[in-house]
Amino acid sequence: MDVPGDAVRDICTDAVFERADRYRSEGCIREIHRVDTTVTAVVSGSRQYDVRVDLATDGFAPWCDCPYDGPGTCKHVVAVLLRCVDDPPPDDGDRLDAALDGADADELRAFLRDELSADADLRNRFLARVGEPTRQSVDELRAAIDRRFEETNPAYYVVFEPIDFTQWFDLASEYREQGQYASAATIYRALVESLDDNMERVDGAYDHFSRAFSRALDGYVDCVETAERDAAAVTDAIAFLDERATSGTPLLAEHFEQAAVKLREKGG
Repeated sequence: MDVPGDAVRDICTDAVFERADRYRSEGCIREIHRVDTTVTAVVSGSRQYDVRVDLATDGFAPWCDCPYDGPGTCKHVVAVLLRCVDDPPPDDGDRLDAALDGADADELRAFLRDELSADADLRNRFLARVGEPTRQSVDELRAAIDRRFEETNPAYYVVFEPIDFTQWFDLASEYREQGQYASAATIYRALVESLDDNMERVDGAYDHFSRAFSRALDGYVDCVETAERDAAAVTDAIAFLDERATSGTPLLAEHFEQAAVKLREKGG
């Protein structure tokens, strides 16, 4: 798959592009892999940074665990994309398909069950894929998200770097694809609550946390709107949004108010 250089330049500033080009030319990109259109890599900077991009998505759906909080995309993502422009990694998709096609069904099932038993995140995504509604409550999900804030900088209350919420957003997306909107709404609400309550400890990467909050709130409202008409669920959602608008982080109050108005208009 060809990656146009102009499209890469469009997602970052000139300064970031120049630094990213140096990273690429200095061999800072490690462990780069591709399956279909998804590329993952490790970029060596002041530490090792994990990067993921989707070559088939407009803007490349970039993700990096660095603390970059400026305009556009960070240098680590851009460096990986520039590597894909000049020297794209081989696609392991066909190899993976061939291995799956040739695998013994019983051995594959045993392997999958072992992996699912050992990895709760993967297990939850698998259950979502096959249509099993979540058994986790908002409080249980939120506790896991809160732990991510606590673990990010255990010596201090303040959080300086981005936190990766991908596992929860991916799980919610999986439920939405399966039409399980109530389960997706539960996950989005847990994200909204945790981000709202922990926003005061954020001191860096503001854009990252703001985007995550907006994405979670929009997902929550969309799922409540899309689900089969349930007056009690809509009433509960509006009450939740109203309560957060008055008791949550002041800078997020307007977002909660607008979300509540949207649901009221939908219900009216």
